[in-house]
Amino acid sequence: MEPTARIILVEDDDTIALGVTKMLEHERYEVERYDNGEDGLAAVRRDPPDLLLLDVMLPGMDGLAVLRAVKNENAHVQIIMLTAKGEEIDRVLGLEMGADDYVTKPFSLRELIARVKARLRGRTTEPRPVTAETFTFGDCTVDLRRRVLWTRGEEHRLTTHEARVLDFLISHRGADVPRETLLQEVWGYSSTSLTTRTVDNQILKLRKKVEAVPSDPRHILTVHGTGYRFEP
Repeated sequence: MEPTARIILVEDDDTIALGVTKMLEHERYEVERYDNGEDGLAAVRRDPPDLLLLDVMLPGMDGLAVLRAVKNENAHVQIIMLTAKGEEIDRVLGLEMGADDYVTKPFSLRELIARVKARLRGRTTEPRPVTAETFTFGDCTVDLRRRVLWTRGEEHRLTTHEARVLDFLISHRGADVPRETLLQEVWGYSSTSLTTRTVDNQILKLRKKVEAVPSDPRHILTVHGTGYRFEP
């Protein structure tokens, strides 16, 4: 049978890499494995995969540096971070930089496969533009398809999650959107899989690009006890 998708695994632990590779190949995925960030990034640049499984702690170039480079150059590549770090700040940082998901070590191979399948199911899904090309509000013009925002003479690139959050809020402008709804619609998980702080941190980053005064927003408003509301 033909492989159902191509995956690059960047993991320096041989035991973990062997187990993950065997399980992915059993599920009919094509797997390329690299044990350092430089080689993994070079492989992605040569031929972008459907999904990148990326360890955070790597010799030389670490996983977060690889993540940043890949998302800057090819935001469509799905990335799941593999991390032994338990602190929430590490998970949040990865998500804010554009990671599509993370799995904390030690993890079960069954859990990892479930996450992989979830990301690959949505790999052709693009943020839904509100208009054919752009949407303008206040001092901002945003192209959600290209993930670019222009405001007050400056151009800002949006991460995958920033674009999807903004897309969803614009599409539901004027309505109160619960944090849990954003978790489900943007990240694809129930509210028990990620914390609402993930949403709050994404909103803080987005406001810095959208709002003239981020601490006194005009467009992305907080609805206390619920979530957020977008006002053009």
